[in-house]
Amino acid sequence: MRNLENTQFFKVDTEPETGVEVVLTTVYEALTEKGYNPVNQIVGYIMSGDPTYITSHKSARSLIMKVDRDELVEELLTKYIEAKHWK
Repeated sequence: MRNLENTQFFKVDTEPETGVEVVLTTVYEALTEKGYNPVNQIVGYIMSGDPTYITSHKSARSLIMKVDRDELVEELLTKYIEAKHWK
């Protein structure tokens, strides 16, 4: 018989959050491998919200859809400004 005086613990492992930089890198690589211009495709997705701009290769489409488009723009702009040393 079980001891009912002790508390049992149940832990569900959740999927780890993927950083925006990792998402953009993965999507960029997947688009390049499939022969697309990754800049044009990512801009098309950000501007329209249409996920068909992103290939499903390497699960890039489902991956990019997990990130808000404004987060993508923020990451890209931050990296651009850092590269230009405008900070």
